[in-house]
Amino acid sequence: MYSDNSCTLPRDIGFVGLGAMGAHVKSVYLDPETGIIASLSRTSTRPFPDKLLIDSSTIDTATNLHVKEQLSRFTTSFYDAPVSGGVIGAINATIAFFLGSSASDANLPRLTTLLQTMGGKVIPCGGPSLGLAAKLSNNYLSGVITIACSEAMDMGMRAGIDADVLASVFAAGTAQNTICDVFNPVPGVCPKSPSSNGYTGGFRVQLMKKDFGLAMDMARRVGARNALGVSGLGVYTAASEAEDCRDRDSRVVYRYLGGREDWFHRRKGIEEEEN
Repeated sequence: MYSDNSCTLPRDIGFVGLGAMGAHVKSVYLDPETGIIASLSRTSTRPFPDKLLIDSSTIDTATNLHVKEQLSRFTTSFYDAPVSGGVIGAINATIAFFLGSSASDANLPRLTTLLQTMGGKVIPCGGPSLGLAAKLSNNYLSGVITIACSEAMDMGMRAGIDADVLASVFAAGTAQNTICDVFNPVPGVCPKSPSSNGYTGGFRVQLMKKDFGLAMDMARRVGARNALGVSGLGVYTAASEAEDCRDRDSRVVYRYLGGREDWFHRRKGIEEEEN
């Protein structure tokens, strides 16, 4: 396909990235008229070397494995490579790719070179569909932390602790995490975060609901017990349907849970009066 980790035949490298459900991915690959497999069937006699297909959709692992099986009759290598890092990471090209391949895969050097043109880290997760399994595990944990951070921040603030002070406490203790440090759900704590900008931008709450649900489905298939899963999915489902939360960043669950959003403006007003 290409040598020295450079792309000499870009038509033999295909990227697919759909934030929607698995049915859409099946259509992209399996539609008898317009699907990728139909296209490969029409061109299979052409003297092209092996093709790479890289799918960055966040879908269920079963659909991913089904598509890979359907592609197995072609000289095609198919990899799941979902991303993490959010909108900010995508803009800054610092997103991480969770790659469904082993560390010894012959295509790994080429895959790494390709993916690092768009992101920072490329982590081989062990084999087919395991990049997706890693992404769903990651988003499940991120979703749970967001709810816990929202509850803990609101609880401490209602007890009388300043939000900035409370965030500093979490950062210095065992509760330290990226959500609290970078994407704090309380408006004003992290000035560049979606919460400080009306919960605009970022990762929409409906997408978190979708990924959280996919993670729960995966947990059931593999026999994992998720004690927080049902409650968490309930929160994201309700928030995604609430008029003041829908289409906003997923950290808007702080608003859905009744968190106080006016603390920053009140404190700013007090400081201005004192000065």
